[in-house]
Formats: sequence, structure tokens, C-alpha cells
Amino acid sequence: MAPTDLDARLHAIIAPVVAAMGLDLVRIQLSGQPGSLTLQVMAEDPATGQLTIDQCTRLSRALDLPLDEADPINGEYALEVSSPGIDRPLTRPKDWLAWIGHEARLKLEPKVDGRARVHGDIAGLDGDDVLITSKVGDVLRLPLAQVQGAKLVLTDRLIKASKPLDPTGADEIIETGEGLEGSLADNDNETPDNDPSED
Repeated sequence: MAPTDLDARLHAIIAPVVAAMGLDLVRIQLSGQPGSLTLQVMAEDPATGQLTIDQCTRLSRALDLPLDEADPINGEYALEVSSPGIDRPLTRPKDWLAWIGHEARLKLEPKVDGRARVHGDIAGLDGDDVLITSKVGDVLRLPLAQVQGAKLVLTDRLIKASKPLDPTGADEIIETGEGLEGSLADNDNETPDNDPSED
């Protein structure tokens, strides 16, 4: 999906804070309806591919002031800082290279060859196209620009390939500032787990 002006503003505010903490930005996502909006900032430690609860807490606090000063979103919203989790969303070109051989589900818009959703093994990245081996063994070439959402599928192999997340402080809730409700959350990728149109 093409980024909006608000997407660009949020990225300009959030990305430098994430980078200054030595972390990689995975996704910024604003969801919900006016009055109940949630701004999710998903990041990872390059060393582990995830975040500890302590890292989530510190990032949430670091984002409080710049977001409050810039005030990019009309009305109140909850700030949610999260780790990608094991069945992580695939949001960057490097993700498709890091997880070659693992199962993924993709949502496409517009459709590619009549497909709105695809399920298969990641075969790599060729230029601006994702390569997916379908359930029947066909290699599908899917433009990154048409991948609206994608995530890894939780499998035994993926669990073995992933480093465990430190659960310390998992119940902690962070207040990030006036008008903002801060929380720590798990991976919340909206790509459906099952759809009859998948290949």
C-alpha cells in the first residue's frame, strides 16, 4: 500500500528514536476508529530479532516526548510498543531473505494472477519481487508493492530457528504521557491465518 502523509510524518518522528536506541524499526501501524485509535510501533534488537520487555518499556518512554511535541494524530490514541514475536510480520525486503525456506501467508492488493492471498514457502527475493513456492510446488513471483500484509506461519522449524524472548516484566503497563495510554503488546499482524482462496 502507498504510504500516506501521516505515515511519512510518523516515520520521521519514530524512526530516529528507534535507531538512536540501536534498534531496527519493523512496522508503524495506526489502527482503530477515532476515539479508540492505537499506534503500534514494532521494533527489534538486531542481535536477537526481538525485544525484551525492558527494551519495549524504554522505547515507549523515549517515544513519549517527541510524539507529544509533534502531535501528528488528531485526538487521543494508545501507544503500543511491541516485539515482532515468532510468527512475525514481513515488512522489509531483508525479511524475505532472512526467512528463506519458512512458511508465510501473504495478502495481495491488487490481486496477482487472480490471487488475493497466498500461502507457501519463502524462496527468496528477486529485485522488487518476492518468490514463494506454493503448496503444489509452483514458484510464484509477487511484486513487493502489491503485498499488503505478510507474516510467518508458526511451525516447529520456525520455533527452533527463533531466539526466545525474555518474559521478565511481561505484565508491566506503561503510561506514556497525557492523552496517551501506553502498553506493551505481542505481535498483531492482520494477515488472516486461513482463507480458502490461498495457494
